[in-house]
Amino acid sequence: MLDLKLIRTEPDVVRAALARRGDGARLDPVIALDAERRALQAQVDELRARQNAVSKEIGAAKRQAAGDPDAAAAADRAVAEMSELKGTLGGLEERLRDLDARLGHELVRIPNLPHPSVPEGAREEDAALVREVGSKPSFAFPVRDHLELAGSLIDVERAARTSGSRFTYLLGDVARLWFGLSQLAITRLTGHGFVPVVPPVLVREAAMEGTGFFPGDRASVYELPDDDLYLVGTSEVPLAALHQDELLDEDSLPRRYCGISSCFRREAGAAGRDTRGIFRTHQFEKVEMFSFCHPERSWDEHEWLLSIEEDLAQALGLHYRVMNIAAGDLGDSAAKKYDLEAWLPGQDRYRELTSCSNCTDYQARRLNCRYRPSAGGAPRPVHTLNGTAVTSSRTVIAVLETHQREDGTVAVPEVLHPFGVPAVIEPRL
Repeated sequence: MLDLKLIRTEPDVVRAALARRGDGARLDPVIALDAERRALQAQVDELRARQNAVSKEIGAAKRQAAGDPDAAAAADRAVAEMSELKGTLGGLEERLRDLDARLGHELVRIPNLPHPSVPEGAREEDAALVREVGSKPSFAFPVRDHLELAGSLIDVERAARTSGSRFTYLLGDVARLWFGLSQLAITRLTGHGFVPVVPPVLVREAAMEGTGFFPGDRASVYELPDDDLYLVGTSEVPLAALHQDELLDEDSLPRRYCGISSCFRREAGAAGRDTRGIFRTHQFEKVEMFSFCHPERSWDEHEWLLSIEEDLAQALGLHYRVMNIAAGDLGDSAAKKYDLEAWLPGQDRYRELTSCSNCTDYQARRLNCRYRPSAGGAPRPVHTLNGTAVTSSRTVIAVLETHQREDGTVAVPEVLHPFGVPAVIEPRL
């Protein structure tokens, strides 16, 4: 959520920033409602002050009323005025509550302001290349995709029979591959000071709205209406809500967590896209990085989280490029987002492997997560950042396809051997 003070004092700056995302017009109802609300609040405050004054007049007049007709009459007039004030104030306070609700309704629909370094555009193709690392793998034999390489170890047919399309069974050494990837990520992240967390994957609406996934992404989220709960598409949601309505000490920042969880996405609007294999599924596992950071250090933190993603990709021997996502293609909560796109030989193109976003104070304001400055002064919202470490879908695909061999087996990167992954994966149980 944006700072209302910023909207009031620099509306043109905010409108221009939102226009880069194609959302400039969203500011107008907020400005109008805020002006109406402030004017009404001034009336309410004035009437409340008069109500307090009349209450004192009534008390004084009643004390003098005994044997004093003028004082008794004054008390009656004050009581009548108090009754009128109460009725008028009640109506205005009801209008004020309605304006508060309407203002909040409009305010939560405004996305974050893109950072000046974010490129223009609204399409995936408008992202700017930051760097390309490594060389595309070349093969002296026909390239196989991950389904061909895994054989019976990735079973989408039985999963479809069990759960429907876009689900999968990972079996045998491919399951071990995922466990090894997750253990590699957790080991490295804990070495950097991240606290491992197994969070709840069912959350209340407040957590979805607080992180900025509602109202915009509601169609992509699985709902359990009988319980008023939602299945998360990323552990970013419960990790961000971990410190909801809390006041943190400045000296405790940054607070870094790595979430290990299942993730669920309806993939609304993805009909016909990536239907083969496990690139785009309704359920997958993920290790997610999350940071509650001091506002003055969040941009350095963003680059650092990206460096961790790159270190993992390099350790796995993947060829990739880093893309700075265009303003109009950002999620609502992100001020800036990097995508790390791995080269997938089976698709003969780059595909998003991980992403990394700085949400500045946007989520923190919605979740009321603040820190207490050590030098004193009013509490301030923290900045929140998130980034993907590894997934059971896309990271598994990238490893299988990048390290395939002519005989149809996969040479597993040595970095995974200590975590129980065999040196060679064969396409059968």
